[in-house]
Amino acid sequence: MCPKKVFLLNVLLILSLSACSYSVPTSSAPSAVINEQLEETQIETAGSSYGKTGTKAAKDQSDQTFSTYRTLYSSEVSTLNYLVTSSANDYAITANIVDSLVDYDQFGNIVPGLALKWESNDDATVWTFHIRPDVKWVDKDGNPVADVTADDWVAAAEYVNNAANGSSTQYMYNTGAVVRNAQAYYRYTAYLVESENGTRTEDEEGNPIEPADPVLPDEIGVSAADDHTLIYTLDQPCPFFPSVLTYTSYLPVNRAFLETSGDMFGIDNDHLLYNGAYLVSAYEPQEKRVLVKNPLYWDAGHVYINEIVNTYNAEASTLEPVMYLNGEVDTALISTDILAAWLEDESTKDLVHGSRPDTSFSYFYAFNFDPQFDAEYEPANWTIAVNNENFRHAVMAALDRRKALAVQEPYHPEILMNNTVTPKAFATSGGKDFTDYAPLADITARDSYDPESAVAYRDAAIKELKDAGATFPVKVLMPYNPSTVNWDRECQIVEQQIEGVLGSDFIDIIIQAGPETGFLSAIRRSGNYAFMKCNWGADYADPQTWSEPFSDGNSYNFWYKSENPDVQKLFAEYTAAVEKASAIYNDDPARYEAFAKAEAMLIEHAVVVPFSIFPGKGYLASNINFLEGEYAPYGMANFRYKYLKLHDSSMSMDEFSEALSSWEEERTRSLK
Repeated sequence: MCPKKVFLLNVLLILSLSACSYSVPTSSAPSAVINEQLEETQIETAGSSYGKTGTKAAKDQSDQTFSTYRTLYSSEVSTLNYLVTSSANDYAITANIVDSLVDYDQFGNIVPGLALKWESNDDATVWTFHIRPDVKWVDKDGNPVADVTADDWVAAAEYVNNAANGSSTQYMYNTGAVVRNAQAYYRYTAYLVESENGTRTEDEEGNPIEPADPVLPDEIGVSAADDHTLIYTLDQPCPFFPSVLTYTSYLPVNRAFLETSGDMFGIDNDHLLYNGAYLVSAYEPQEKRVLVKNPLYWDAGHVYINEIVNTYNAEASTLEPVMYLNGEVDTALISTDILAAWLEDESTKDLVHGSRPDTSFSYFYAFNFDPQFDAEYEPANWTIAVNNENFRHAVMAALDRRKALAVQEPYHPEILMNNTVTPKAFATSGGKDFTDYAPLADITARDSYDPESAVAYRDAAIKELKDAGATFPVKVLMPYNPSTVNWDRECQIVEQQIEGVLGSDFIDIIIQAGPETGFLSAIRRSGNYAFMKCNWGADYADPQTWSEPFSDGNSYNFWYKSENPDVQKLFAEYTAAVEKASAIYNDDPARYEAFAKAEAMLIEHAVVVPFSIFPGKGYLASNINFLEGEYAPYGMANFRYKYLKLHDSSMSMDEFSEALSSWEEERTRSLK
């Protein structure tokens, strides 16, 4: 066996569609061989394309004329500074203008990006990436400015981990992958900010400011051996490290341009450099943004759409369907309130189709163990109730997820159901899906909805809650974001279900609209709810990523703050189980089994109620077949326009089903 080998097993085992399971054999081939195979995969599969019926498209790039893809949008980006943002809305631009070290083909395989190849040492703590030569940074007009070099990733690491820059994705250097001294440097710079460079010893409230040991930027474990050799040094083994690298905090930045721009970096399209498939040629907030093909892009042969014009309209979701029929836009979301009408109308029924469900996000209902809502909703009484396991089980068993999900997916709501926190078909080891590892396997196979059990749990809880001093009905504050389509309708169904099964004399679910802007900060992160649907998106290709919302210090359910002895004990056991699983790095089946045991604790004790995966793009009328594009159930691959082609018309339901089947078949072959 070669002394250095690429640890790509985990990242090559990412799966795409719920209820589908694929596996990739392990390989002990030298890293150079593996990377050569990856490059061949990129050439042969990533550029393949399907027409309306799922067969090879008749047109390729050489016989397409100049193409412009037109869309509407209603939510403006918050910043173009990709090193600080954690907004999926911002990623839609970032993913297309700055490339990462690794890339993805249309089946979820990691392939070379700006790194031609990579390897690690035996315990996966030192990773070396060989940067592609002759890649250029260009300005918004496509003029070359500088070469892309290894130092661009060093500069990004120093910027992201400097607390003064306020990056919301800095945590990616200290979770999953723990980059040496990144967190120490962050703590030191945070101290400098708080103490005003050491001139203050107390904060504004008179609390002492704790000093931090000095750490220099060049002590961070990211270094450039030369212009084309980049080295990451980690504090612990991370076999899935390549899958971390498409996150925004690991994207490169030109050091000289960053320093010259200062606080203006990313404020508009003039204060950015580009090395990706597209340039932002026009950026007019709440008017339009235009992306044009990068003339110097290293892989320009796989960029088939020349121009992307996004036009702002606050009523985009309402106007898109009509504008699509008028030929004014190329994609329209067909919402569930008009879907039946489109499918019944002869002129539109063959223009609408579904989309691939998205396993990169998991939705679950969280119980808040540290309520911070107003007295009228009786937070003290809720605290007694939420710490009672029978009460939580009663709520969990009373929720009929099929009925609730019919709001989003009226025809096949079961395809969105998720019985575990980790989506099924997210990752496998040795051909076995993570959710099929014991003891998750039993949970995966059953529906948590069980009215008879819900009543039994309720009856057991009533006595225990009375003894603890609780009063009935227990008020349950359940907020929703009014800007999220149909969330209010879903809440109404959930209220009717749970109160219908358990009785309104036992539980009183109170639906409340939260703010349209700043919802997460005002509601979830502030603990201003009792029971609410939350979500988590995967950060990398390993089950560990799904444990993060329930870790110490989380802003999801705050169960680490509970003063109840039973909950404290359970939290300690869960934390220990996650730590044990995280320490296993060279045995995937053992690692997966350990994480499965940890996740099962959450569900078996009703700490969380698994709900669904993300419905993907929903029902669409679109001249783009998104199955042709890059794919991965984490990171930014799904936002990219690379490999996509503009077709003459939209697929029908049957045509999409056929295209999806073809995609699955080709994906199986590619993984073999």
